Amino acid sequence: MAATPSSRPSPGPASTPAPDSEGRRTDGPTASPVVSVKPVVLPAPGRGHDLPVRVTAPVTGRDLPIIVFAHGFGSDLDGYAPLTDHWAAHGFAVLQATHLDSRRVGLPADDPRRPRLWRWRVDDLKRILDNLDVLEAAVPGLEGRLDRGRIAAAGHSFGGQSAGVLLGLRVTDPQSGVAEDLSDPRVSAGVLLATAGAGGDHLTPEAARDLPWLRDVDFSRMAAPALVVAGDADELPVTSKGPEWTAEPYALSPGDKGLLTLFGGRHLLGGISGYGAAETTDEDPERVALVQRVTLAFLRRALGIGAAGWAAAKADLADGAHPSGRLATKGGI
Repeated sequence: MAATPSSRPSPGPASTPAPDSEGRRTDGPTASPVVSVKPVVLPAPGRGHDLPVRVTAPVTGRDLPIIVFAHGFGSDLDGYAPLTDHWAAHGFAVLQATHLDSRRVGLPADDPRRPRLWRWRVDDLKRILDNLDVLEAAVPGLEGRLDRGRIAAAGHSFGGQSAGVLLGLRVTDPQSGVAEDLSDPRVSAGVLLATAGAGGDHLTPEAARDLPWLRDVDFSRMAAPALVVAGDADELPVTSKGPEWTAEPYALSPGDKGLLTLFGGRHLLGGISGYGAAETTDEDPERVALVQRVTLAFLRRALGIGAAGWAAAKADLADGAHPSGRLATKGGI
């Protein structure tokens, strides 16, 4: 299938300059139209399927920092437009793959790759970073505009674990029993959205059986700067810990970290998985706008682009008086 470009000007908050909670301009750039090309197909020997990638970037601008984004279980490269459009419209190139657990792939229940789906995802993200030349060349007008010295990893749910591995999270492989260091020095910051905490006895028996990559994880070496986003009403059926489980990547990891807690937020954080996504159970445009604003401000701060937006977010959200959320930080961020 040929790669197809499409103009994707961002609706909603992504089509206006990035404001703070009082409607004031932050240090973010004025939003611009974006272009998206999909699928750019990367050969993936041994994977069983080639790797389709979507590239979304602003139509103008140079030295574009890069975000490699991992979708949640079952989703695909077309998901999460409320975030990917927003980041691209404000100066980032966003790279999204369709991982093997996607409903589009349709792996059989007895497929031998299933116990290591977590590892195939990490390999996918690294393959994307290994093929930036190919991805850049696939988008008309993008060649020579990427800043390869500024790369962040982001992901939602299962994708948050995938992104975390690139930042230093250790996952004990359920087949080998080894917790290998798969961090990537090309990635210097991350955004982990509604993702898993520690496993152990807090997992339900079904989760321990069906999602073995959650059983034994270690956040103690995930030292790279990261923003964790958690909903305080995110009751996941895989753990007995309740909503606090998705805040554990912040609590259990060292270094510069932020924790954005969304009041009333469930697993899709107000609707980040797509415009009008049917699976959203806590639809709230203001909640989505807050995630857009704070993630963009964090990425700009962590990648050394601009700090004013992050400082404004900290000031607005630090005391819990904001109606939609609270922001905690540790380290020097």
